[in-house]
Amino acid sequence: MSVLDRAVLAERTMAVERHLRRVAERLPATAVEMQPATDVSDAVTLHLWQATQIVIDLAMGACLSLKLGTPASYADAFRRLEQAHIVDTALADRLVRAAGFRNIVAHAYETLDMARVYAAAKEGPADLLAFLALLRDRVQGA
Repeated sequence: MSVLDRAVLAERTMAVERHLRRVAERLPATAVEMQPATDVSDAVTLHLWQATQIVIDLAMGACLSLKLGTPASYADAFRRLEQAHIVDTALADRLVRAAGFRNIVAHAYETLDMARVYAAAKEGPADLLAFLALLRDRVQGA
C-alpha cells in the first residue's frame, strides 16, 4: 500500500473511531431501553452503520490493493481476506455478520430488531477496530 493509502487508512480509522464513540455515548444500559424510532436508537443505528460501512469499504479496497480479486459482495471481501490469511476465521465470521447488519439497516430500517441492534452495538465495535488494526499493521509492515 502506498503512502496515500496510509493517509486514507488513518483518516478512515479516525472516522470509524468517531462514529463508535457516538455509539458508546448514546447506547443505553440495557437492550430494553433501545426503543425503535427514538433519537437514541436512530443515533446508535446510524453511527454503527456508518462505522461498519467504512470498514466494509476498506475491506473492498484491501482486496483490490492486495490483488485478491474483486469481491462479489461485502461478505466476500472479508472471506477473501480470510483466505489470504489477513483476517482469521473467527473475525471474518463476525465481520461477515457486520456486513449483513449493514445490509439490513440500509434496506429495511423500519423492521429492525432493536435487541439485535443493541447486541451489535455492544459487541461489534471491537471487531471493527480489530480489523482496522490488522490493516494498519499490514500497511506499516509494507
